[in-house]
Amino acid sequence: MAASPSLSESLLIFSDVHLGSDLNDCSPNVAKRSVSIDRDLTLLLAHYRGQAPSGDRWRIVIAGDFIDFIGMTIAPRAERVSEDTTAEEHAHGLGNSAEHVRLKLRLVAERHHTLFAELGGFVADGNALTLVHGNHDIEFHWDEVKEDFRAMLLEHAQRARPDVDLSACSERIEFSPWFFYRDGVAYIEHGHQYDRFCATEHVMAPLSPLDPRRIARGLSDVLIRFVVRPTIGMKEHGHENLGIVQYFAFAARLGISGLFRLGARFASAVFELFRLRRAHLSAAASTLRAEHVRRVELLAEASRIGKARMLALLSLQVQPITHSIRGILASVLLDRLALAVVALLSLVGVAIVGAFHGRALYAAIAVVVGWALFHRHLSRTREVDPAEVLRLRAAQLATLFPVAFVVMGHTHVPVQSAAGAATYINLGSWSEEEPQGPDDHAPRAPRTHLVIHVRDARPVAQLLTWESATGPVEYRFPETTDAS
Repeated sequence: MAASPSLSESLLIFSDVHLGSDLNDCSPNVAKRSVSIDRDLTLLLAHYRGQAPSGDRWRIVIAGDFIDFIGMTIAPRAERVSEDTTAEEHAHGLGNSAEHVRLKLRLVAERHHTLFAELGGFVADGNALTLVHGNHDIEFHWDEVKEDFRAMLLEHAQRARPDVDLSACSERIEFSPWFFYRDGVAYIEHGHQYDRFCATEHVMAPLSPLDPRRIARGLSDVLIRFVVRPTIGMKEHGHENLGIVQYFAFAARLGISGLFRLGARFASAVFELFRLRRAHLSAAASTLRAEHVRRVELLAEASRIGKARMLALLSLQVQPITHSIRGILASVLLDRLALAVVALLSLVGVAIVGAFHGRALYAAIAVVVGWALFHRHLSRTREVDPAEVLRLRAAQLATLFPVAFVVMGHTHVPVQSAAGAATYINLGSWSEEEPQGPDDHAPRAPRTHLVIHVRDARPVAQLLTWESATGPVEYRFPETTDAS
C-alpha cells in the first residue's frame, strides 16, 4: 500500500508459499509439504541478495498467502493458549484469534527456520519487505502477529549482521492489508477479493460479527476445517471441475460408516455457512462496516490515492458467497441435489399415474428434458475457478491506476496477458505437496517470481521460474496458456 518512496527500488515479487500448510496434530488428512520448496525459495532469496538491483535497493513484495494460517490443524492444549476455545476449535483445531495465530506463527517460524533466517538477512542487507495479506494469512490483521513476525526477522537480521541498525531494519518491514501500489510501475494485490468463495466482506476490518476477537471466516475456510481436513483422501485443491456425481463416487468409496461421517461433516458445514449468513445481517456487522469505511478513508488520505478512486476500487470486489442462500446452496451443490430429487420424485409420480392412465412417456421425457436444462443452467452459473474474473479485474484496475503491471496471485497458475494499457501477471505459486503414493502425481509448483527494474524511467519486468541447477530462468508458458 506504499506510495512512491524517495528511494528507487527494484521489486522481487512472489506469492502463495503457504508455509505451515501441513502443520497438523489433530487431523488425519494432511499431505506433507515438499521439502524442496524451502530449499529452492531460500536459494532464490540468497541469489537476489547477491545481485545488485538497478535501483537503490531490493524490495521483496510477497503478494499474499505466505503463511497458511487456515491450513494448519493445531490442537488446543492448555499449555499452548490461555484463552477459552470454542467447541468448534476443539473439534477442528485452533482458530484465528490473535493468541491462536501467534502460536501458529511461532510453529511456522520453527518449522521453516532457514527460510526465515534468509528473509532476515535480506532485510539486514538494507533491503525492504512488504507482506500483502491474502485469504490464507489475513490473520496478519492482528497487530500482535505483525509485531511477532517483525521481531522474528529482526532476530535473524541481527544474527546475520551483529551491527545492524534494528530500528531502521524494522522500518523496512511493512504490512499491507489490501494492496501495494507503485505509481507508474505496479499495482499488486492477492486477488481473493474477486473470488466469492474466498473474499472477506470488509477487507480493512476483516473481523467476525459473531466474535470480534476472531477473523471472519469464508466458505473455503469452513469447508477445509469441517469437511476436507477430517476426511481421509479428500484434497484441498482440484475441486474446480468436480460435479455432484464425482463427489457421490468419492463418498461411496468410504464405505457405509465413512459415508455417514462425511454426511454429518457436510451438514455441520452447511449449518455453519448459514450461521455466517445470519451474522452478515446483524447489528455487529453494521458496526464493522462503519469501521471498515473509516479505515478506507484514512488509507485514501495517507496514500494520496483519493476517496473517489478508493471507492471505485472497492466496487470491483465481490461479496462473499455466504451473503446469499442461493450462493450457499450452489457452492456446495445442494441446488443440483435438490433438482435431482425433484426430478426423481416427478418421474415416480409420472410412473404411478401412467400405470392407471397410460401415455406417460411424453411426461417422463418432459421431466428429463427439464432436469437437463436446469442442471445445465446451474452448472454454468457455478463459477469455482476465479482465474477469468481476476483477468477481467486486472483490466479495470489498469484504468484506475497508471501502472505498467497489474500483479496478483491466488489462483496458483502463472498468467501473463494484456490488461488495457498495462500487463496482467499472475505470480503462480510455491505450494507443492509430496506424492502420497506411487499413483499420486502431485503437481510441481511453478516456483515463479516476478522481477521489476526501473531503467531509464521505464519499468521492465521478467516472470521467472527457479530451477535448482541453474537458478532463475524465463518462465515458459504451456502452449494452452494465453501469454503475451
